[in-house]
Amino acid sequence: MKVLLAGANGYIGTRLIPVLLEKGHDVVCLVRDKRRFHEHSDFSGKVTLITGDLLKESNIEAFPEDLDAAYYLVHSMAQTHDFAALEALSAHNFVKALDKTRCKQTIFLSGITNDQHLSRHLESRRHVEDVLKEGKAALTVLRAAIIIGSGSASFEIIRDLTEKLPVMTVPRWVNTKSQPIGIRDVLGYLEGVMLNEKSYNRAFDIGGPDILSFRQMMLTYAEVRKLKRYIITIPFLSPKISSYWLYFVTSTSFTLAQSLVNSMKNETIMHDHGIDEVVPRKCLTYKECLELAFVKIEQNSIVSSWKDAFNQGYLNPGFMDQIKVPQNGTQEYKVKMPFERPANEVFTNVLSIGGNRGWYYWDWIWNIRGFLDKIFGGVGSRRGRTSNINISPGDVIDFWRVLLADRENKRLLLYAEMKLPGEAWLEFKIIERHGKQSLSQVATFRPNGLWGRLYWYAMWPFHLFIFNGMAREIVNYRE
Repeated sequence: MKVLLAGANGYIGTRLIPVLLEKGHDVVCLVRDKRRFHEHSDFSGKVTLITGDLLKESNIEAFPEDLDAAYYLVHSMAQTHDFAALEALSAHNFVKALDKTRCKQTIFLSGITNDQHLSRHLESRRHVEDVLKEGKAALTVLRAAIIIGSGSASFEIIRDLTEKLPVMTVPRWVNTKSQPIGIRDVLGYLEGVMLNEKSYNRAFDIGGPDILSFRQMMLTYAEVRKLKRYIITIPFLSPKISSYWLYFVTSTSFTLAQSLVNSMKNETIMHDHGIDEVVPRKCLTYKECLELAFVKIEQNSIVSSWKDAFNQGYLNPGFMDQIKVPQNGTQEYKVKMPFERPANEVFTNVLSIGGNRGWYYWDWIWNIRGFLDKIFGGVGSRRGRTSNINISPGDVIDFWRVLLADRENKRLLLYAEMKLPGEAWLEFKIIERHGKQSLSQVATFRPNGLWGRLYWYAMWPFHLFIFNGMAREIVNYRE
């Protein structure tokens, strides 16, 4: 069967690809930039790639006419603009392109929407369902609550809160009930309904066997991790204050925090169990989902993370065009550090930068910079990295985005997603000349007007110590 996957670079899409390939399906992935997919995915040689930005109809490459089914796994919740309008536009353009094919079924992963007064996010999800129904293909909707798995937004937020705060003063939404489901079960349902005629033109709630409040989920996480945690509910915290609280404590962006907090006022519990007749399945318990996620983390085998999903609020869709660092109108700080050990060992240190490893020198300064970034509405440094050992273009490293990770030529290029009066790049490269080796480390800044220039010169004394110390520690670091 030929299957189209829209949202192939996202958290769910990245994990669905191998499931579909294992079943022998011919998978067509709709992506905005083929270069990122080739670098990011282990399956790039096994799928067909077509390009298109669903927010721009003219940019969408024609879908293959002989499609049998299509997955729509796109959302705009982390956008800084009106995500509801963007989601509707994206779905409309998708339907218009899909109607030119012979596709029999569209499968959409949505959210449980059983409450009467829905949040803007859940209302938008329901509206997208209505838009997709307008297409010629039969629509199957799977409505999930919280998805638990290594790298999922829900899991990472629960993890951030529980690991970092022995005592939590929390808003009242922690008592809202939900029915979490494991990522493994979500993938099983997504694959199980495909071209299953019993699922045509129907919507199904999907969830695990446990109905838990957010409080219970955090306390269960603490129990599994053998942590002692105390939760104190403060009922008068407003949604906006709650959003700021979530934003500063966890690695989520403020826009996403707002959407999540507003959604958390709605109970997301299954009212309909019709999915059991269409795709019989025994789902994992919440505790089993946590234990599986910990195994993946310990093995450094997290397949995908919500943090690596492209966020237009921080970076232009053509970010890989910035692999060549600009030279005109820029300021640079260069460090050249010679070394005499094997070059592969030093470059391994380069590729391990950020996250749990840290920045090798004066980590406390980087943490302060991340905290200030949070205060001014930036991403901060809490995002870490998906894997401690693997890195690909498009991945997140704290408040940087990976543009290039070239192992053959030993070059790593990062682009800053922090709030800045300009643009910034950080490049590492191993240079071998005349039998001698050195680490080249170049920080490039393109200032935006007078404030940008003042910022650069104000930071120069810190660069003098930080970048020299970092380069020295990178070439000397041994595990």
